[in-house]
Amino acid sequence: MTDDRTARVNRDLTITGIEVHMFERKIRNMGAHFSSHRYEPGTVYTKQFYALKIRTAAGITGEYVSRYAVDAGSMPLIAGHLLGQNALERERIYNDLKRFLKLYARIGLGAVDIALWDLAGKYYGAPIFELLGGYRRRLPVYASTARGDEHGGLDSPEAYADFAEQCLALGYRAFKIHPWMFGTAPLSKHVELIHAVGRRVGGRMDLMLDPALEYSTFGEAVKVGRACDEERFFWLEDPLQDGGTAHYAHRRLRALIRTPLLQGEYVRGLEERMNLLIADATDFVRGDVPGDGITATMKLAHAAESLGIDVEMHLGGPETRQCVAAIRNCNYYEWGMLHPRTKWDPDPVYRDEYVEGRLDGIDADGCISVPSGPGLGVEYDWDYISSHCTGAQTYGS
Repeated sequence: MTDDRTARVNRDLTITGIEVHMFERKIRNMGAHFSSHRYEPGTVYTKQFYALKIRTAAGITGEYVSRYAVDAGSMPLIAGHLLGQNALERERIYNDLKRFLKLYARIGLGAVDIALWDLAGKYYGAPIFELLGGYRRRLPVYASTARGDEHGGLDSPEAYADFAEQCLALGYRAFKIHPWMFGTAPLSKHVELIHAVGRRVGGRMDLMLDPALEYSTFGEAVKVGRACDEERFFWLEDPLQDGGTAHYAHRRLRALIRTPLLQGEYVRGLEERMNLLIADATDFVRGDVPGDGITATMKLAHAAESLGIDVEMHLGGPETRQCVAAIRNCNYYEWGMLHPRTKWDPDPVYRDEYVEGRLDGIDADGCISVPSGPGLGVEYDWDYISSHCTGAQTYGS
């Protein structure tokens, strides 16, 4: 064994402490509530985040900033289980927490798992995607729009088509529509939107529609699906208000339309996502690294691959890039939420040059790079996190 290898093996990776830092950030011009994701100039809302540190006896720390602040609610329970464990035993910890958190919807499991993978990358001195096997270093992306609005930019079918053409000129290979939400536009306008974008850029970009559980009846989903068929859309995502759990309805929808379905964003865990595939309720399956963690996401990707099915990841972030870089059966990385009138602001949580969701942040081939530093490959700005902290808790030492 080399001296470096011997020294590394002899380091004590026992988990000695866990820190949870709640903090907030102001989001401007994107609606009064974070779930709207639509352009509303002059508005400001406060979004809650939390940052996690897992410390070891060897002094190596795993870090992760979660975009789901609700995850932190289960941390007192998780911390009691993690302290004293070997931080490199991610598979065992994943399975233990999956059972331990069964009555808590497994909330917090994803964040802990990601932080442990970050720690492992720092221990081995490699980015996570290399530890996972490594498949590519540049990721093709699709432009994922904000919701339709009434303030210009995405306020009409033609406005969406204009934006699709703009994205095509910038190098995007694909364009995903988030239409108007919660009854703010009639179904006929959704159908017009599909045809407007299809006529403008169809055949030159892959097109997707994500109603995000918008349609209240099966009939509405059929009408929209048939419009997608006419424009040869790449996928139709989570159309019904059931949350993706009504397997029978989606089997029937698949029988009536030609456009492939993508489902899984609104269920949790490896097993429920695989149930969608086994029940013939979807064509593509959705992965969610922040919600499920890296361990479960890679299990899903490999299980889907064994069936000849592609897995497509929900939203972005350094944790998602690391996974997509190690997965063969994944077509695109989601780049959003994009709007023609919003100004991109750097995410202050990162100290380095990491960019997410910037309209002109892709290369000429419509791709982005994968952070190549150890672990997640990014450096968090703990000065910013501390200065915007609303509460912190430390477990252990």
